[in-house]
Amino acid sequence: MTSRLAVIGAGSWGTALAAGAARNGVPTVLWGRDPAAMAAMASHGENARYLPGIALPAALDYSADLAATVAEARLVLIVVPSHAFADMLVDLAPLLPSGAAVAWATKGFEPGTGRFLHELVAEHLPGRPAAVVTGPSFAREVAAGLPSAVTVLSDDAEFARQVAQVLHAPQLRAYTGSDMLGGELGGAMKNVLAVATGVADGMGLGLNARAGLITRGMNEMLRLGTALGARAETLMGLSGLGDLVLTCTGDLSRNRRLGLALGQGVAIDDAVRQIGQVVESVLTADEVMRLASKHDLDLPISAAVYSVLHGRETPSEALQRLMAREQKPEYPQGLFDRIGQG
Repeated sequence: MTSRLAVIGAGSWGTALAAGAARNGVPTVLWGRDPAAMAAMASHGENARYLPGIALPAALDYSADLAATVAEARLVLIVVPSHAFADMLVDLAPLLPSGAAVAWATKGFEPGTGRFLHELVAEHLPGRPAAVVTGPSFAREVAAGLPSAVTVLSDDAEFARQVAQVLHAPQLRAYTGSDMLGGELGGAMKNVLAVATGVADGMGLGLNARAGLITRGMNEMLRLGTALGARAETLMGLSGLGDLVLTCTGDLSRNRRLGLALGQGVAIDDAVRQIGQVVESVLTADEVMRLASKHDLDLPISAAVYSVLHGRETPSEALQRLMAREQKPEYPQGLFDRIGQG
């Protein structure tokens, strides 16, 4: 499908995906904003800041010139933080060749509006084939060639297959699907829930508490998905449950590490500074609560994370409030019958 792949964003995940495509024999160029950083990566064959110690393939090209990077691309894969996603689309719109298609591996919402990223793509890059790449995949493990799986979701089944083919490799299985909204919801909301499990573990609350938070967090994801029209199989698959379990239990997760620090009494600004990379949950919690309010939903775990991140409650106070909630059925009647009917 592609004679040239342009990966936009030279953080850990963008670098890992670009390296994988290059190893697959796809001519690939990785773009980053910092010319000095890109020159260093080209010289040393390593992303020393984000993926230290992992050798990148000799076939991978590097650039800090956005126009030149996309000039001959047939597929552009955007991997920038969600807060920078809309601005990147604005920058790309006048530069993309007429035949170039777009995919993204960014997780989150548009800050301030709660809009999904596929909505932004449709607005800024109308008419182009579009797909989201998501799933339970720590960048460092993918870059190191450890077994992993992602899913590629698009309204265009053939385009989803083509993008998956670019990424699919012996150690990276790439599945396909069509529920872009469900995939984006799972990929964004799991970051908020990972903070909750991190806080619980930081407070030493035990494995039972972690399992309960993951399961009840899945309940919140399903209920919000019901309101938005997501499909149950998407949220119970790689991009929902799979990503939720990984992010809530794996210490490579920045969002889980933020929760661990908060649970140990570290101030949020200090915790974010110690992590040293973008922590998506800080903005995503705001947008999850915006969507919950819009659809009149009670999402107690997400609300507790929001409250802690904004300094309205301490982790202990939020836990006490969660445990004091009234007894109720585990799932609302008919939830699994309603989900996906929107």
